[in-house]
Amino acid sequence: MTQLDTTEATWRWPTTTRGRLLLVVALAAAVVLFLATVPLHRGWFDLGVYYGTVHHWASGGAIYDYVVPGSRYGFTYPPFAALCMLPMRLIDWQSAVAFSVLFNAAAAAVILRWTAGPVVRRQGWTPWYALALTGCAFALLEPVRDTVSFGQVNLLLLALVLADARLLAGGRASRYAGIGIGLAAAIKLTPAVFIGHLLLTGRPRAAATATAVALGATGLAAWIAPDASRAYWTEALWDTDRVGSLAYVSNQSWQGLLARLSEPYEPSRGIWAAGVIVLLAVWAARVRRATAAGDHAAGFALTGILACLISPVTWVHHLVWLVPALVVLADAALRAPEGPDRRRQLTWAVALPVVLCSSVVWLWSKDSSGIDGFLGGNTYVWIALGLFLALPLRGARTQALPLPSRP
Repeated sequence: MTQLDTTEATWRWPTTTRGRLLLVVALAAAVVLFLATVPLHRGWFDLGVYYGTVHHWASGGAIYDYVVPGSRYGFTYPPFAALCMLPMRLIDWQSAVAFSVLFNAAAAAVILRWTAGPVVRRQGWTPWYALALTGCAFALLEPVRDTVSFGQVNLLLLALVLADARLLAGGRASRYAGIGIGLAAAIKLTPAVFIGHLLLTGRPRAAATATAVALGATGLAAWIAPDASRAYWTEALWDTDRVGSLAYVSNQSWQGLLARLSEPYEPSRGIWAAGVIVLLAVWAARVRRATAAGDHAAGFALTGILACLISPVTWVHHLVWLVPALVVLADAALRAPEGPDRRRQLTWAVALPVVLCSSVVWLWSKDSSGIDGFLGGNTYVWIALGLFLALPLRGARTQALPLPSRP
């Protein structure tokens, strides 16, 4: 046996069920150990905001008057979100943490099944094995880690939006399409951009459903908590001090990039608005091309990237909206014929998630000035822009939708 043959045999992936199970268990244990010891754990801070807010509200206080003790941070979501979180009033803190982890784990499993699952089946891989390995990698992504350790709701909102993508697979109409997007937009404003996606892609019924659900949920909250609704829509929504500094390195949006460039001064609103207009124009053109090609999954993925870029505040944990684009990129690379293009796409499909696992932007958390701060401190902005401009669009003849196809 040659040295090359020996190397190939040494690195051969297990082919038996027992061997694969042992590998998955070992990798999962390594991931859990890494997550428990290496990255910064956020101490369920955002969950603490939610928990403290609903207890304060249930005790007669105003939702937007609550501030976490020892900080200046309070509740920043619409009143309907507080209404959804009100059951936390009935449980203790440890139970709230346990439920948060459970819900995030369930949402992650759904997201992987709906995004990576069809790719796995199309490649002919063993589903449980491939999805388990993918899940280990998924858990290492910094946006996912931060969502879980902050006790955030990003994965739940992404699952709601992908539920509508699934219902609309292949252009099929569904009476329920739009409900997920509407609920997500009522809980947190950013997913409302997907209503624009529905209109742009010729799905007025789903767009109307999403709008009606969002307005209905918002109206329900206004009926139950009129003072809180008035305070949110007239004051809290416009108070940027409630969410933190725009220039903080965790804000990986177009606005965050401008804020770091102009610090200690306020970023130009005109330049920000001009950039948003350009991004919207590029988004509309690319989504139309994706729709014409029959690549509806790429269209949804591009809209998720747009949400991250145009939102005034996109903390690192919000970047879970990039996950569908990473799956589309990987799927396009696996479909590509042998040659330089395939190797290039596979390289990017591996490199971008690795960078998103690295927490590299925090190297400039104290000082993002200079050319190194501009390049390194905005690393995730560059990834979002790169995917936004260069995400491959797959032709209808070769594509089976990776996001919404059914098992």
